[in-house]
Amino acid sequence: MSALKSNAGQEAADDMRRPVAPRNAAHPDNQSLSRYVDKYFLRTKDIVEKFGDRQVTYAVFMRRPVTCAPNLAVQWLTGVAKERGADIKIDLNHHEGAWVGAGEPIVYITGSLFHLVDLETQFLQKLGAACVAAYNAYIMCVELPKVAFLAMDARHCAGADMAELMAYGASVGSKKAKNKVGAIGFIGNATDETAHFFGQNQGFGTMPHAMIGYAGSTLRAAEMFHETHPDENLTVLVDFFGQEITDSLEVCRHFAALAAEGKVALRLDTHGGRYVEGLDTAESYAVLERNATQAIRGYRSEAELRHLIGTGVSAAAIWHLREALNKAGFPNAKIVGSSGFSPEKCRVMALAEAPIDMVGTGSYLPEKWSETYATADIIDYDGDPLVKVGREFLLRK
Repeated sequence: MSALKSNAGQEAADDMRRPVAPRNAAHPDNQSLSRYVDKYFLRTKDIVEKFGDRQVTYAVFMRRPVTCAPNLAVQWLTGVAKERGADIKIDLNHHEGAWVGAGEPIVYITGSLFHLVDLETQFLQKLGAACVAAYNAYIMCVELPKVAFLAMDARHCAGADMAELMAYGASVGSKKAKNKVGAIGFIGNATDETAHFFGQNQGFGTMPHAMIGYAGSTLRAAEMFHETHPDENLTVLVDFFGQEITDSLEVCRHFAALAAEGKVALRLDTHGGRYVEGLDTAESYAVLERNATQAIRGYRSEAELRHLIGTGVSAAAIWHLREALNKAGFPNAKIVGSSGFSPEKCRVMALAEAPIDMVGTGSYLPEKWSETYATADIIDYDGDPLVKVGREFLLRK
């Protein structure tokens, strides 16, 4: 008996040391949902339960133009409604990938107020950011239709839920750009979990800056990567030591056969605190004068000039590296650009016809997070149209 007690005590102690599985805040089920819902919705639910339910219709909209990316939100809403045994009707006014104007209802949702009122928080969270990400991804792909994109946003996201929304949104915008202008678009992303949105089984990526520091040199990091992953194309970060040109050429010479086959890429990720090796303002102008004269003729805004001839990964920096690679006999070596590739930066790269083969970007969200907010208003109670003053535009036509 004492042995049994001893074993039981040991098992209890082991249980205390085991990590407790966290609630799934990203996708709360019906049982855990109330912990993540705005309190005034929960109190309204209590009132409706006490005084009687009503059939309502919600209109969901955004205050800025977006690309419609509703599937994750709709799937979640449908799943919770099924758990509750609640009958709801979802009328999407726009198909996935469609352009939606500011204030234009994206979806109407009809059903029991008691069952819908506490679902608004999560539904809006899953809709707004994805639609803005889709819009921005579409703009990037259209601006640079001959460039492949990688979604590198995961480590900048506020949790797994946001990472899923960003990957989904990017895939929607990319698909639209492929259909509209034949763009290459987004070919993948950084994590295995969301790779399926891009038709991939796993994420893409080669080396972070930490690996260069670990290896001690850019070339040694490339050697280590190739020895460990010999069947993978080799993309090498070249800005760690501030020797983008020197290290790029050293890597290409060492892997000359791979470079000739187009299986070596040099990734520029130079931060905005300095110029790429061999450049300054004057030389940046000279590089663009040789390769993209039209880009620096005429009026350019301060932001455009920064992307054209400024520090970091500018259009001039990309042309500078391309010139060096071609001169050294490596015309098939590819260039990957990262660091601040927003829709605006992509537009300037297109203006300069920058010879970039791939862009790694996580800049889907606008500078103002408030632009990602989706909003919902009830527009109908038991079949009678009614909405707060000023929102009459949401009523069904």
